Amino acid sequence: WDNADFSRGIGTTFYQEFLTLNTAKPPFVLDVEAKIRQYLRSSYSAAWTLKITWEKVPAYAARTDTRKTITYQAILTTDGFRSYVLMLYQEGGMRWDYTRLAATNVLIGYT
Repeated sequence: WDNADFSRGIGTTFYQEFLTLNTAKPPFVLDVEAKIRQYLRSSYSAAWTLKITWEKVPAYAARTDTRKTITYQAILTTDGFRSYVLMLYQEGGMRWDYTRLAATNVLIGYT
């Protein structure tokens, strides 16, 4: 992750909360549960999920190039005992010029 810059009115942030304790689960939450089960090989039933999307966001400082944007999501979910974060990036969507960022040792994801 690096600093996104919304100061020039470019890029949008959306979020959607899913309260699913004792309620029917929408397809999105079922998909999140399936991914966690697949990757972690454990049972999981979400009680709460939050999807945050940053769409077409330029890197800080946006004055350098507002055409090079990125779209990505963070999905936070919990069953009340365990919590997970899924970080999703648009295929081919990393268009920030990493040579102009404050930190040049850039990776998509985390360690």
